[in-house]
Amino acid sequence: VQLVESGGGLVQPGGSLRLSCAASGFTFSRYPMNWYRQAPGKGREFVARISSAGDTTNYADSVKGRFTISRDNAKNMVYLRMDSLQPEDTAVYYCSTTFGSWGQGTQVTVSS
Repeated sequence: VQLVESGGGLVQPGGSLRLSCAASGFTFSRYPMNWYRQAPGKGREFVARISSAGDTTNYADSVKGRFTISRDNAKNMVYLRMDSLQPEDTAVYYCSTTFGSWGQGTQVTVSS
């Protein structure tokens, strides 16, 4: 199993980013997928989950209404669109499977 995140970077408060996660080594379309994040000095925090078919999503209260998770099963990709970013969104963002595999993470820094 391999998960490779990309799309992180430095963005000003109020800005947007789209993170991508390329999955391989398993039957992607059969599994829900997650995004988590870990801010400096804090534990890993759930951000969003999407069902295997992409028809059900769940979000942490802290990102609800600002972040959107989506997937493309034909491309084995999962995405996290992040709008209205705030400094407290600064973290390393990870995609993960529901059976415990994790990517290496991508850094998102929100700062003016």
